[in-house]
Amino acid sequence: MHDYHGRVERLRELLEAHELDAMIITQPENRRYLSGFTGTDATLFISSEASVLITDFRFTEQASRETPQFKVVEAIPDLLASELSRVAKGQGAARVGFESSHVSFLDHQRWAESATDHQLVPVQGLIEGLRAIKDEEELDLIRRAAAIGDGAMMHVRQILRPGMTEREVAWEIEAYMRTNGAEAVAFDIMVAGGPNGAMAHATVSDREIQEGEPIVFDLGARVEGYCSDLTRTLILGEPDERFQEIYYLVHDAQLAALAGIKPGMTGREADALARDVIKGAGYGERFGHGLGHSVGLAVHEDPKMGTQSTAVLQVGNTLTVEPGIYITGWGGVRIEDLVVVTENGVEVLSKAGKGPVAPVL
Repeated sequence: MHDYHGRVERLRELLEAHELDAMIITQPENRRYLSGFTGTDATLFISSEASVLITDFRFTEQASRETPQFKVVEAIPDLLASELSRVAKGQGAARVGFESSHVSFLDHQRWAESATDHQLVPVQGLIEGLRAIKDEEELDLIRRAAAIGDGAMMHVRQILRPGMTEREVAWEIEAYMRTNGAEAVAFDIMVAGGPNGAMAHATVSDREIQEGEPIVFDLGARVEGYCSDLTRTLILGEPDERFQEIYYLVHDAQLAALAGIKPGMTGREADALARDVIKGAGYGERFGHGLGHSVGLAVHEDPKMGTQSTAVLQVGNTLTVEPGIYITGWGGVRIEDLVVVTENGVEVLSKAGKGPVAPVL
């Protein structure tokens, strides 16, 4: 059982520090983190004394079951603004925070028109900062999701053959994960063969997998809301010199990062561990994204590791470590593991093998 009470109490401490009397939470992962509500439509109102979940008739029964620590209030969506105003007035809340990176302009207008007794204050990152440090129960779910991803990658090695389409392979991955404990995929699965692998976020197509070309797989499972993220690059048959040069360069860059990441390091410093290896070999311009990001209830969370990241890594952060090289007309190589930051470095949660050669079946 997640410690929802403890999470709400930590948020209340932050609200006091930011001189806020209450906060409105609408961002789905933040809402689930604080309350346990898994439905699609609800708004939380949290003050120093009250924990209120406002939703409509479709979700009141679900909310009552999932969030016993919250008072569930039924209101149709068109009356949400007036209901928020009523709750804020009842709590004597003068300064009420809202998630400025999530609330639409239209919703803010409606809330402001109804806010006759309180001020709406834009807030960013308060709950995301709490989510950044995973507790043991969260890590257990992420480990389970990572293990499913590992199994899916092993399954791919067993069934992959020339002539299969990217779409067919992606379905094999999804079917494996769903039948082996995943409630869903964490994101759209990527299977990118040959030149399609030059797109760091390629979408699957009906292109057929061919022998002797790099194939980039990016996949993740979701277990009780928590995600995993794994990338491997394979080649069917014997690799040529170019593939071996690029693959093992990315491999060495990733190993340098895995060995060097420590708590207290900035995201920029962590990124440089891998980037310097790739730049030193002359491929710096072909590594165009950051080294990684956190993973939890969302597949992309803070902190992030990149050339501009000033975030300080902390014990309990989960991170992807995923350097890559992408070459137009040829393809790409990316190797990604999911790790958790420890006092002495990182624990690697991904266990899937990294040998790039898959036999031709």
